[in-house]
Amino acid sequence: MTDDTTRPDTTQRETTPVLEPEAVRTVGSPLDGKVPDVPAEQAWDDRRLHYDLVAPANRRKFTVIVVGTGLAGAGAAAALGELGYQVECFTIHDAPRRAHSVAAQGGINAARARKVDNDSVHRFVKDTVKGGDFRGREADAYRLGQESVRVIDHMNAIGAPFAREYGGELATRSFGGVQVSRTYYTRGQTGQQLQVAGANALLRQVARGTVTLHTRQEMLDLVVADGRAQGIVVRDLVTGEVRAVTAHAVVLATGGYGNIYCKSTLAKNSNATAAWRAHKRGAHFANPSFIQFHPTALPLMSEWQSKTILMSESLRNDGRIWVPVRADDDRAPADIPEDERDYYLERRYPTYGNLTPRDVASRAARERIDAGFGVGPLKNAVYLDFADAIARLGRATVMSRYSNLFHMYEQATGDDPLRTPMRIAPGAHFAMGGLWSDYDLMTSVPGLFVGGEVGWGYHGANRLGANSLLSACVDGWFTLPYAVPGYLAPLLGTPPLALDDDAVLDAVEAVEARTQRLLKNEGTQGPDRFHRRLGEILYRCAGVSRTPEGLSQGITEIRALREEFWRDVRVLGEGTALNQELERAGRVADYLEMAELLCVDGLDRDESCGAHFRADHQTPDGEALRDDAAWCRVSAWESPAPDATDGRFVRHDEPLTFQAVPLQTRNYA
Repeated sequence: MTDDTTRPDTTQRETTPVLEPEAVRTVGSPLDGKVPDVPAEQAWDDRRLHYDLVAPANRRKFTVIVVGTGLAGAGAAAALGELGYQVECFTIHDAPRRAHSVAAQGGINAARARKVDNDSVHRFVKDTVKGGDFRGREADAYRLGQESVRVIDHMNAIGAPFAREYGGELATRSFGGVQVSRTYYTRGQTGQQLQVAGANALLRQVARGTVTLHTRQEMLDLVVADGRAQGIVVRDLVTGEVRAVTAHAVVLATGGYGNIYCKSTLAKNSNATAAWRAHKRGAHFANPSFIQFHPTALPLMSEWQSKTILMSESLRNDGRIWVPVRADDDRAPADIPEDERDYYLERRYPTYGNLTPRDVASRAARERIDAGFGVGPLKNAVYLDFADAIARLGRATVMSRYSNLFHMYEQATGDDPLRTPMRIAPGAHFAMGGLWSDYDLMTSVPGLFVGGEVGWGYHGANRLGANSLLSACVDGWFTLPYAVPGYLAPLLGTPPLALDDDAVLDAVEAVEARTQRLLKNEGTQGPDRFHRRLGEILYRCAGVSRTPEGLSQGITEIRALREEFWRDVRVLGEGTALNQELERAGRVADYLEMAELLCVDGLDRDESCGAHFRADHQTPDGEALRDDAAWCRVSAWESPAPDATDGRFVRHDEPLTFQAVPLQTRNYA
């Protein structure tokens, strides 16, 4: 195997019969996003005004479960605890600060408009909606922009050490898809510093007694009774104990599902099990095919590499991306003269240059690589060059901006980016899809809320850089603390579900039965082998570019691989102790189900938009060609029940409307 894990295999797909969407899905009833019936810019103010309230003396009578301790989960748990609610907070990690939010590097956006560069909340919304290719909610984008001001002030107040200008003002820089400077940062470790601040705020509530923190606990099922979410089933990752915890509401803040591609920029422990188990209990899954491939990941360098490594988008402020003009050029980059270099982003998109949105930059890189202009030992990368920035600004200035990123790159590759260009390539990164939720972040299961990347609403078909940390903070600190009490208020006087309720016992039994099935399966292959093979299928069939033939092939291969998994997986060890093989097996089993839906969604959505690029829907110059008449909507999916006679997925649609930012063809040239 070479770099083919990141290349579409067009030869295999040419002879594959195309599945008709009707063969794999039906269409169900439409969904109501419950957006206030006011102009989009007024929606959040209107909704907050009409939320039901819970009096301070009554808040301690409610229990809320928060799963996840990243920026969204830590923020929601800390804020709800500060308000006086009893919070049960769960994480698979040994400490809350280890959540994957630490991995974000470049910055966090905010429409504070402190620089005189004509930024504003409306411009933020325009950039976000346009960047998402008009496949997200406009009203959600307004909430994101309006609350962004409070997010920066709040995170600064609780200890995030933002970079500052000489006079003391918070410093900003630019990110992809915008022409203003609105990204606040802490060198190249913004996620880590925000996560430390958020985790400390969470631990303050633990010390006060309003939050009970449960570490090394993995959610394996959702308890649904009387039509609403009333608890979860967790497994202690150290002792193997399976138990249920009940509450009045459940918040999922468990991150995205990019690891479904196996070799992604996510930590190996990141997974989608909590979200998928909630989906199997009735929570619709929105736009699962909307996966972002980060243009500045490090290329695969060997068959046995376990993951890709992220290099921050902030590097594209000063780094220039290029490939040799001549295909299959084996010369060292320093030996290639300037007139034999193709700065293809600057050539194709002169207005935005190297700061085009991620989907555009990744497709352009993939096109150059597949056309034979790739660089590096495996010809699977492009160059990111800082020579001009060093000549213009000096080594000291460049290092002051990116020192930890340069050190990380040198440790990973052995090359010094101050002396030779970085090699970068698109890698699976962020999930714009997620559990569908209405404007209040509540899913199709009443009482089940989402926050951060596990949801879907802000980013459409392509997330702009530095909006991820922002959306997690907005959800955790400034949306869920309003929305959850609004749901709880009518439940005053209702106790949490009893632990001996049939719904609780059935959920615990289902988890234990699934665990035993994995442990007792007498197969010959470990779960990691299946995960690697699944990733190869997805990169080939549902990667940066997709076709109906490839997606159909992916569905067929995934179904066969899933059958082989349950027939031949082998899980060593026991279920009554620490068993990481068992953890991985359960997560891979979920990925094998989710992957089919990802391909079904991609096959069904008969258009190109953002990161969902269908090769059969493109403009003459190779850009994404949307079909707004047919697909200006969210696809929210329901999986068939195990005993259903009709095994097809059910698609529910939520129409999207745009008032402040009219529908238009994206143009970054």
